[in-house]
Amino acid sequence: MATIALTNIGTLVTGDIQQPLSEGTAIVVQDGIIAKIGQADILNDYNLDKIIDAAGMTVTPGLIDSHVHPVIGDYTPRQKTQDYLDGALHGGVTTFISAGEPHFPGRPKDPAGTKALAILVHKSFKNLRSSGLKVHGGAVILEKGLVEADFAEMAKEGVWLVGEVGLGSVKKPEDAAPMVQWAKKYGMKVAMHTGGTSIPGSSTVTAEDVIAVQPTVVSHVNGGPTAIAPAEIETLIDTTELPLEIVQCGNPKIAALTIRKLTEKDALKRVIFGNDAPSGTGIIPLGILRTISFIASMTDVPAEKVIAMATGNTARVFGLETGLIAEGKEADFVIMDAPMGSVGSNALEALTAGDLPAVVMVMVDGTIKVTKSRNTPPSGRNYSVK
Repeated sequence: MATIALTNIGTLVTGDIQQPLSEGTAIVVQDGIIAKIGQADILNDYNLDKIIDAAGMTVTPGLIDSHVHPVIGDYTPRQKTQDYLDGALHGGVTTFISAGEPHFPGRPKDPAGTKALAILVHKSFKNLRSSGLKVHGGAVILEKGLVEADFAEMAKEGVWLVGEVGLGSVKKPEDAAPMVQWAKKYGMKVAMHTGGTSIPGSSTVTAEDVIAVQPTVVSHVNGGPTAIAPAEIETLIDTTELPLEIVQCGNPKIAALTIRKLTEKDALKRVIFGNDAPSGTGIIPLGILRTISFIASMTDVPAEKVIAMATGNTARVFGLETGLIAEGKEADFVIMDAPMGSVGSNALEALTAGDLPAVVMVMVDGTIKVTKSRNTPPSGRNYSVK
């Protein structure tokens, strides 16, 4: 692969919530990996094939959607929509994490079938890389009858995600807890539905249920779409260290409350963002950007830290090598800017004002995948390539 550089970066957002901004104005990428971050003079140390001038705009890590319900390929039968993942790429999302495939037509609910579906979808998306996207599919939905050997077999075939506990026939904490322990034993990350029922067959899950099961992620703590009570939010915050997922397809009041309570405890590293789409509330290609804008404008958290919730925080929880602009990490970037007409002069100011930024360019593994977003408002500036 080529050696490329991004230069003339106005603001570099790292994705690290502890150090969300960098003084760097240039990045060098080799073979899809970030090789060097610094000032413009670092370019002199490399034989560059391409130089991208960011024209003083903001560069962030590629955004991560921690909660998607795919099927196979870039199509969803839930909303009968094609290319919805590609649409999210135009909203700056470069990585998607499945929370289960409950919308698969005729989804098998026996142990052999649910296991086979997880393996199939995992391998399908690993091969597909639709539009260059990184889709981590094949999150097994827990069904009664699964045994430890099934988790060992799935892990051997590459499956590393467990879909939202509560979507399948395993609903009671006493039934789910042993399976979650088996999953973790084989290196799997476990999501758990939280709040009211979302689709037929799902169940209402309380804070007490979550504490009993101990998943990796508390899915849609603000509801998918119905949230648990504020007192239960406080219980999860005060008595656990579990990551708490906020979704676009949820309750905005509880989302803001969660952020305020975690801010008081200096625990914003626990927040990750997802869409929870395709869902009954629809498909929102700019859903992650909308959540960033909402939190940045309706709370006191700086926009660069909110971006970290949708990038570095999620990468850390799921063990991904993206989501951070740091040497050695995968080169997934978004060049964004204030949209034309915004009161903000750059992307961070626009987000703080409650505006959606202009997505000007998206790169995945150092390759340009979006040259101009078809879904965001435009910027008055543009990058150049030489």
